[in-house]
Amino acid sequence: MTAIVDYGAGNLRSVQNTLDKLNAAYEITNSPQAVRAANKIILPGVGHFGQMMHAIDRLGLRDPLIEKIRCGVPFLGICIGLQCLFENSEESAGAAGLGIFQGTIKRFTGPGRVPHMGWNSVALLRDSPLLKGLPADAFTYFAHSYYAPVIAATAAVCNYMQPFSAVLEQENVHAVQFHPEKSGPVGLSVMENFLKL
Repeated sequence: MTAIVDYGAGNLRSVQNTLDKLNAAYEITNSPQAVRAANKIILPGVGHFGQMMHAIDRLGLRDPLIEKIRCGVPFLGICIGLQCLFENSEESAGAAGLGIFQGTIKRFTGPGRVPHMGWNSVALLRDSPLLKGLPADAFTYFAHSYYAPVIAATAAVCNYMQPFSAVLEQENVHAVQFHPEKSGPVGLSVMENFLKL
């Protein structure tokens, strides 16, 4: 069963609708026990990094999420669900991320509008299971003011004022800064590729 983690915010309805279109079996949950029993995990996210991490800690979800990631269960983080995989964020000093990847989430600075909002292309850096079968310059929908640095796990980048990680993939850990549930047929393919892992 795929667990969609409900920490009190996030695009749950949109993610749910996408999985319904794919006839996927899933459970929306905030239960540590259900997360520990899941064979796939989706962590959607919108809003504020610090509020998300506070909610995850209040619900007792931090340890189950880290345990499942470390024992090889396929994980998909969306938007702040990607950002929370890092150690911390400029959005919320003192709030600790899950620490799966080293580094800090930073706020966009430069001549462009913040938040970065709307459709933008992503550029592959290497083969990506999530983007399998998609065009090399597929367009996806973004809505964020903070971004993840380009690291060894970065499979695709987006350029907005500077390059940033649009897709992270490292073994069982997958994450996208864009919103697949709002990215039309491309986003549907991304979700389908994750469910096939």
